Amino acid sequence: MLARKVPVFVPASPWGLRLPQKFVFLLFLSGLVTLCFGALFLLPNSSRLKRLFLAPRTQQPGLEAVAEVAGHPPAREPESPPNPAPAAPAPGEADASSQASPRRRKAWPRRTRPTGAREAATVARGDGGAPFSFDFGAFRSRLRHPVLGTRVDESEEPQSLVRARREKIKEMMQFAWQSYKLYAMGKNELRPLTRDGYEGNMFGGLSGATIIDSLDTLYLMELQEEFQEAKAWVEENFHLNVSGEASLFEVNIRYIGGLLSAFYLTGEEVFRVKAIKLGEKLLPAFNTPTGIPKGVVNFKSGSNRSWGWAMAGSSSILAEFGSLHLEFLHLTELSGNQVFAEKVRNIRKVLRKINKPFGLYPNFLSPVSGNWMQHHVSVGGLGDSFYEYLIKSWLMSAKTDVEAKEMYYEALEAIETYLLNVSPGGLTYIAEWRGGILDHKMGHLACFSGGMIALGAEDAKEEKRAHYRELAAQITKTCHESYARSDTKLGPEAFWFNSGREAVATQLSESYYILRPEVVESYMYLWRQTHNPIYREWGWEVVMALEKYCRTDAGFSGIQDVYSSIPNHDNKQQTFFLAETLKYLYLLFSEDDMLSLEDWVFNTEAHPLPVNHSDSSSRAGG
Repeated sequence: MLARKVPVFVPASPWGLRLPQKFVFLLFLSGLVTLCFGALFLLPNSSRLKRLFLAPRTQQPGLEAVAEVAGHPPAREPESPPNPAPAAPAPGEADASSQASPRRRKAWPRRTRPTGAREAATVARGDGGAPFSFDFGAFRSRLRHPVLGTRVDESEEPQSLVRARREKIKEMMQFAWQSYKLYAMGKNELRPLTRDGYEGNMFGGLSGATIIDSLDTLYLMELQEEFQEAKAWVEENFHLNVSGEASLFEVNIRYIGGLLSAFYLTGEEVFRVKAIKLGEKLLPAFNTPTGIPKGVVNFKSGSNRSWGWAMAGSSSILAEFGSLHLEFLHLTELSGNQVFAEKVRNIRKVLRKINKPFGLYPNFLSPVSGNWMQHHVSVGGLGDSFYEYLIKSWLMSAKTDVEAKEMYYEALEAIETYLLNVSPGGLTYIAEWRGGILDHKMGHLACFSGGMIALGAEDAKEEKRAHYRELAAQITKTCHESYARSDTKLGPEAFWFNSGREAVATQLSESYYILRPEVVESYMYLWRQTHNPIYREWGWEVVMALEKYCRTDAGFSGIQDVYSSIPNHDNKQQTFFLAETLKYLYLLFSEDDMLSLEDWVFNTEAHPLPVNHSDSSSRAGG
């Protein structure tokens, strides 16, 4: 009894709680902690909190480096919508979602598989990280003509002949493609004599140059099966994780130009995504004190260098850094990333500021000092496409890029004053200029200039328009003579005007023909401007010569001497033969509204890029 009356001593807890109370408190606290941790993983929209506790996913290799070069943070991988919107149909093609009946003959099959989310990561956002999309349907609605033109009544005999010739050129393209597919699919070029593929060293490890270069030609000629083969290869096998040294110029005009045009023609996202990603890989070339890019970029290290032969590796080449403007503006248009446009606008700024000898643009410029390295001027190799891109920048801008227009006509006036000559036989040609001394020759590459001058004649001063049209015709006639005066009726790489010989090569090293397009390019432009039938006749002569001297059992090949009627083939089917030569010949025998010059300009690899009839309505959220 006494023991029951003595109180038991219970020490007080640190919180002043007795044990039963402490147990209840701890039970409550553990429940609260459990509830909080559960919320991190079970509640919606908790992905940011999960990253505090979960190991991050492996990111795409090199993505941070690409974004850093481009001046933007790495784009986050977007969430894929459950039902991605299909690409806009081509003109005359029914929306696949609105009908189940079989497609008409001209309908192009749509995307067979979506672009992967990982691949789209770097192009899902524009400047400032804002979501970006390109309204393809709005773009197509602004075109003034059907992409493939209209079909006229072909029952009339003259039109029937034109159609037959066009079909022959289409057959040549089909043969060139099938030969490439059979012997060299995935390689950069076909070697038809040895029946194998060739990679070369210009593309930094990129493959399939012939495929990319052929996409728009296959589409234009309505070779649907072949186009789908090319598209499938791009989707499945065209990889950008390469590590070699690449030519900035060649990758831009062939690969990026080819992918851009394929997207604008079809709306297929795979072409847009890969064009933008490849454009990002070229940006390190611009890392110079002046912003003038060097000619070679290393895809692995991001380093750059000039060509070793270009003034002992110290110079960039006018035609190379001057032939980026069209493609890079469209990369900005399709990505919302202003870095592409800024790079080429800076090139324009440097060229406007620098002193030009007699108003001429020399071919070699130091990307370090911004000074000309040698006063060698040429409208052929090393200089050619710079001038072409000036007038085409004016046209592509829907005639708003006044700076490009002024630069073009100023340059053309200087060329006329210092380089233009007429031979004793009456042939007009553009010589090369070396510090005031003229080389009286033209390269085959310079023969694009007839078409260029014709293209720009309409927007010249009124008193100069007829003069420029005549000048274009005369230069094109001279280039035709370089073909007509050879045994094969194909033109040499270079031809001279001296020692009583005119429009002919003077040595074997200049007598070769490598399937070049420049002469037929001028035929096409002069035909569209004048409709003089002589240009179609001259073009058909080229078709017949190609068939006779360049066609082999396994593709087309260049020849080593145009003055020999027994061809000695060089064993290479150049990518530009499919991209340019056959395309320009096909357009020469087509109606003017097929890839109408009101809607399209051609880059220097003949890839059609649209005129920007609206500089903002095609963008959304950028």
